[in-house]
Amino acid sequence: MTLRYLLILLLVAIPRAVAEGLPELGEVAQSDFSPAHERRLGESIMREVRADRSFYDEIEATDYVNNLGDRLASHSNEARQNFDFFLLRDSQINAFALPGGFVGVNTGLILNAQSESEVASVLAHEIAHVTQRHIARMVVQQKQSQIASLAAMAVAILAARASSQAAQAALAFGQAGAIQSQLNFTRDNEREADRVGLQILERAGFDPHAMTAFFDRLQRVTRIYEGGAPSYLRTHPLNFERIADVQNRVESLPYRQIADSVEFQLIRAKLRAELDSPRDALAFFREGLAERRYLSEAASRYGLTLSLLRTEDYAGARKEFAALRKVLPANAIVETLGCRVQFAAGDLKAASVCFQDALRLFPGHRALVHEFANALLATGQAQEALKVVESRLQVQSEDYKLYLLQARAYAMLNRRLAQHRAQGEAYARMGNIAGAVEQMQIALKSGDGDFFLMSSTEARLRELRRLHDELRRDAGKR
Repeated sequence: MTLRYLLILLLVAIPRAVAEGLPELGEVAQSDFSPAHERRLGESIMREVRADRSFYDEIEATDYVNNLGDRLASHSNEARQNFDFFLLRDSQINAFALPGGFVGVNTGLILNAQSESEVASVLAHEIAHVTQRHIARMVVQQKQSQIASLAAMAVAILAARASSQAAQAALAFGQAGAIQSQLNFTRDNEREADRVGLQILERAGFDPHAMTAFFDRLQRVTRIYEGGAPSYLRTHPLNFERIADVQNRVESLPYRQIADSVEFQLIRAKLRAELDSPRDALAFFREGLAERRYLSEAASRYGLTLSLLRTEDYAGARKEFAALRKVLPANAIVETLGCRVQFAAGDLKAASVCFQDALRLFPGHRALVHEFANALLATGQAQEALKVVESRLQVQSEDYKLYLLQARAYAMLNRRLAQHRAQGEAYARMGNIAGAVEQMQIALKSGDGDFFLMSSTEARLRELRRLHDELRRDAGKR
């Protein structure tokens, strides 16, 4: 059973006693579960997902999956909405779609994929689930009048993506017949997502054969480890007909050898360097380089440099970064690492020059802005940090991390109203509207703002209160 259908089925089965006292989403009209309703539901779920410790919000990795996903979504005939791709720190090979265009990707998928086209094939499949509105169709078919509590839904998302225990729990609640009926429905949707996803994959310039290669490898893993099927197969069940259908479609397409992007190779190395233990990461990259056992020397040297930084071997990191620069031309991800190395090693002047030079070359690279602002704040240069952050906010006003940096800078400057307002804007973009309202209230009580700032903060508070009231009305419906 796929995750997206298991979630809603599970939550209908959860006794009301479990959800007593918790907010609920309210009734969903069977004939009017519109894209706007789906988006609101997805945003509500994401507020809980972001609070989970497995939510992996590393800037460069998140930007990579969003750039890849947006490239794919732009080649879908049905894409009429925004997509948001996010990462979960999970070694299981899996990805899943939520209502409203939110797509979760386990870090294990990227680490275990053998090509960028394989990762793209999985994302294309999830995009197809969203564009074909499979969740909305399921809700209508099942004729459910109510979706259970948000808190329970978030728990189910984070539990079901890794194991089949959630399905067993639903069976324990006497839902065996409903689950079998739902399985019959979702198999059709899986085939449709394969077909549409394959079209998206080819149009976006990736290798369509990667989809069958990915399926074949997962099945081999299942045969080797009996009873230990990858989570992707548990949440996206494969059967002979589905595999044969994909293979037949792929055979009619011309073979194209598509090289992995440098960004894919570097992000895989970053995930390995930052998610493995420092000792394991060092051993992995050192052995790979010594034995020339790698897909990309540059990516391996990048990963080794990051691993050395984690162990505070700054001299080693500098040496390894110099070797990296010899095998890879200027690249935003690599330049960001180089500036980090300089700063961590204590060469503050060189680090400042590095960040400024890199931003001239790659002004749109988010990680550079964040790293530079953090470095400035760490050295007490709050006013300079504000300039960097506010320049970026003019083009990236939805980046909540920029507001958090802004709040830190204002706090260092003892500007309390501006500090709490920036904190509130960060909360608002994180989906914590109640927290945003509270921060705006604290800001107005600070008493250190001018007339214009006080007035604009009051107006923003009214806007946030209206939004908070709307969310509470939605949650209070039965």
